[in-house]
Amino acid sequence: MAVPKRKTSKSKRDMRRAANSKYVAPGFVSCTQCHEPKLPHRVCPECGHYKNREVIDTNK
Repeated sequence: MAVPKRKTSKSKRDMRRAANSKYVAPGFVSCTQCHEPKLPHRVCPECGHYKNREVIDTNK
């Protein structure tokens, strides 16, 4: 069975754990049609436009 030869120092342990904290949430951009905030590279939930084209009909 594999057993560590030396105790992992606090510095090495924290450096390993810090790799997960480098990820950041994606920012919001404004829609080109209705100027509402939306996630990038996604259809606008308010007006249904993506890349200046209406993809989803939101009129009910």
